[in-house]
Amino acid sequence: MKLFAALALGLAATTEAFSPAARTTAPRTALSATATEWDLANIGRSVRIEGSSREHWEFPDPNQEIVQVGVDSNGRPVEALVELWIGPDWTPMKVKAYTEDGMMRPVQALIGTRNKAAAIDINNTGPGDFPLNAAAAYAGPSMVGQRADLLTANQGRYIEGGAVHSVNFDATVDQVQVLLYTDTRQLNAQVELLNGPNNFKQKYEVFTNNGLLNSLYVIFNTPGAGNVVRVTNLAPLEFPCKAFIASV
Repeated sequence: MKLFAALALGLAATTEAFSPAARTTAPRTALSATATEWDLANIGRSVRIEGSSREHWEFPDPNQEIVQVGVDSNGRPVEALVELWIGPDWTPMKVKAYTEDGMMRPVQALIGTRNKAAAIDINNTGPGDFPLNAAAAYAGPSMVGQRADLLTANQGRYIEGGAVHSVNFDATVDQVQVLLYTDTRQLNAQVELLNGPNNFKQKYEVFTNNGLLNSLYVIFNTPGAGNVVRVTNLAPLEFPCKAFIASV
């Protein structure tokens, strides 16, 4: 009888352990909060863009300046061209984006509108069988604040035209943020996420005629170990830029 009583108590304890009341919710970390903010459904109107086609979003409010852009896929590669349109025939900023896996490492960027009525155009430059999903909307206060905080987090790195700067990150870092800007001169640079010697997983190439009004801010997902962020200033020597790189 004692044996049966002990088994009954043990079974009851096991049942309680798997009951809904006994389950606990994992705490919401800063990383999970950031990841949620970059979900396309939370950004705004999400559109599926087939290969060799495009879509654009209108931003008419001159009182807001920062636009949040997100692009992902079902795990296939993503090749896209993101352009800022102001007026009928002016494109002051272009960003070429590539990622090897649009689910693991989506495109995540903040783009300024120069406080003007503008439009963001996203062109899927990949082949027809590589569709992507994209969304764009005015960035919320937390995103704008995160970008501003990066400028005060460290001194940044001065990169002359033609120079290269790399930063290594260990396996404990899940996301890296990068901000590139200039002192009103043109910004023509490339930012890459590498994992292994010259094995890039994701990259951005930006050109703008004013790197102060249109700085480039991107976030890389960095799963695993051996991740390196490499910045290359593609402009001539007389067009330096400044890079701020830090974990999220």
